[in-house]
Amino acid sequence: MFFHFHPYKPFIKNSSTKLIVGTLPPPRFCTKNYKKSDVLFCYGSQDGLLWQALDKIFNLNLVYDNSDFAIKQRKDFLIEQNIGICDIVASCKREKIDASDLGMLEVELRPLLKYIIEYKNIDTLIFTGGNSKNGPEYFFRKLLKEHNLTLTCLNENIPRVHQVNIDNRVIKTVSLTSPSNAANRSIGANPYYKEKKLQNSKYSTFDFRLEQYEKVFKLK
Repeated sequence: MFFHFHPYKPFIKNSSTKLIVGTLPPPRFCTKNYKKSDVLFCYGSQDGLLWQALDKIFNLNLVYDNSDFAIKQRKDFLIEQNIGICDIVASCKREKIDASDLGMLEVELRPLLKYIIEYKNIDTLIFTGGNSKNGPEYFFRKLLKEHNLTLTCLNENIPRVHQVNIDNRVIKTVSLTSPSNAANRSIGANPYYKEKKLQNSKYSTFDFRLEQYEKVFKLK
C-alpha cells in the first residue's frame, strides 16, 4: 500500500480572501521523481492546467521547470491577488500508485474549517473539482457535516456556487471544472461545450476552462 501525502504546506496569508482547494498533487511529488517541467509547488504538475490557465488569464509569463524562480513567480502572483492555497487532503493510502481521487483510501483531511476561522479575510473557497466522490467539495461537505453545517446552493450551473455560514461569516464556495486532463471526458459531454464546438471547431477543453476560471479568479 502506497502512502500518499501532501508535500506542501498550506499557502495562506492574512490578506488572503480566496482559497484554492483541491486534493493532492500526483504521487511523484512525494517520491521526488519529478518531470522536467514540474514546478515544485502546489498545482505544479506539468500535466495540470491550473497554472497554465492563470498564466493565460493574467499574462504572467510563467516558467515551467524545477527552479526556485518558478516557485517565486507563483507565490508572488498569489500574494498580489490575495489568493491562498489549502488542499483539503493531508494524506491517503493507495493500492495503485496514480493520481486518481477515486483511488484514495484511508483519507486524512486537513482542518480546513480551522484555517477559515483563523484567517478572517477568507470569503471564498475555489474547489478545483466538484462533489463527485473524493473530490474537494465532497470532502468539504464531510467536514461541514461533522459540525452540523450545510451548503446552500446559489447556482447549479457550472461553476456551481454555494455558501455556508462559518464563524459568523458567509463563505462562498465555487466548484470549478477540474484542471486535470482526466476531466476532459466530462467536458466533452457538456451541452455548452458541444454548442461552442459546433460554432468553432477550434474551441478546446482548455478554452472551456479558461472562460470559467477567468470569471472566478478575476471577480473582485
